[in-house]
Amino acid sequence: MGRVLRHPSPPAPGHHWSDQELEAEIRRVEGALQAWMEARDLWSDCGFHAYLDHVGGEPSVPPVVTMFWCEGPMYTVLSGEDPDGLEPAFSEYLSELGYSYGNYDGVTMKIYAEDAELAEAFASYFHWQWVCSLIKEDTADVYHELYEQFAKRPEDLQRLAWRDFETLLFRIFQNQGFEAFLGPGRGDEGVDLRLVQRAPLGDVLTLVQAKRYAPKRKVGQTEVAALYGVGRLEKANKTLFVTTSSYAPVSQRWAARTSGYLELAAAEDVAQWCAKASKGIIADKCSLIAPSYVARLISDVAGRTDPRIVHASGGWNMTDNWFALVLKETKHAALLMGLPKAILTHDGYGQRGTHIPKLDAATISYFTFDKVWRVTRAKEGGRVRYWDGSRLYYPWNGVPCHFNLSD
Repeated sequence: MGRVLRHPSPPAPGHHWSDQELEAEIRRVEGALQAWMEARDLWSDCGFHAYLDHVGGEPSVPPVVTMFWCEGPMYTVLSGEDPDGLEPAFSEYLSELGYSYGNYDGVTMKIYAEDAELAEAFASYFHWQWVCSLIKEDTADVYHELYEQFAKRPEDLQRLAWRDFETLLFRIFQNQGFEAFLGPGRGDEGVDLRLVQRAPLGDVLTLVQAKRYAPKRKVGQTEVAALYGVGRLEKANKTLFVTTSSYAPVSQRWAARTSGYLELAAAEDVAQWCAKASKGIIADKCSLIAPSYVARLISDVAGRTDPRIVHASGGWNMTDNWFALVLKETKHAALLMGLPKAILTHDGYGQRGTHIPKLDAATISYFTFDKVWRVTRAKEGGRVRYWDGSRLYYPWNGVPCHFNLSD
């Protein structure tokens, strides 16, 4: 089988990789690796996964281009046994493609780009995919990147699907304190969102129409007039038209005649809303929670079984335990703080025994930047779980947890 060069036509330095080019590059590498293994009868029980789909967490640094899993003969090659000495040839071939690999969990390998510019392009691409995944879930008050992306790069609003654009606005208005209602997306009679401000003298209703248009497509008078008419018909207090493009001069003149009843917003306005929202979600995750609250929380859960104490276990050829405290959570996201663990019983050498979480006055020292992290939250079979991309945490049941550190 002939060798595959790093790139059929190597791009010039500083080449801007489009999303389509990066997706094609992933397919090229996966296809080349599959062909290499098929030629050696190593492909059975193998496959590829996207990092986001496999891990469900934030992109890694450096970015993982694809994840390759193997449970058949290729597993033997990469597990260290390698009776036929094929691993060096695999590594060399991967290097010729411009990539390298690292072991993830024994049966899954992470594939990395060796070229610095290509790796940077993949990092941006995977970050974008991850941000898009956050739009769909109630994670905005934990993940500031959701808003930061569009505050810094309003042109990225053009890359969103129309429904994702509506959902992003829904999250933004929720962040602004509105009681927001997202329409069905189709058959909405010209209203994508309804915003309600509760007030002592009566609620204020605003109807919103969102259009994710290309930059050259200007919103015309007919469209803004239609929203104005729906607002009057439903007796709304205000109407708001939001687009990723701009407005024809006649549309702007028409809106100006409504005495503020119809407002027009464009991509730069959405970027400003995102910037304001991002400032409310501080990158330093510790700053989202007051230390006094954490101290009270530690005191409250100490010495008893509480679902806010969560536990994960695992390890290669051994069993270890990790404990954490749920500081804050929404339906789909949470902030965890790592907890120290204490050995309750052991074999005399500290290699086998049981762990419990340590919760005392000194535990507050774990409330630091590197020991507070974000996780996704979900329910399965009525049981809450927390996943950080590496470990799966469940509420601790109060029973001492077995460990075995003997390899």
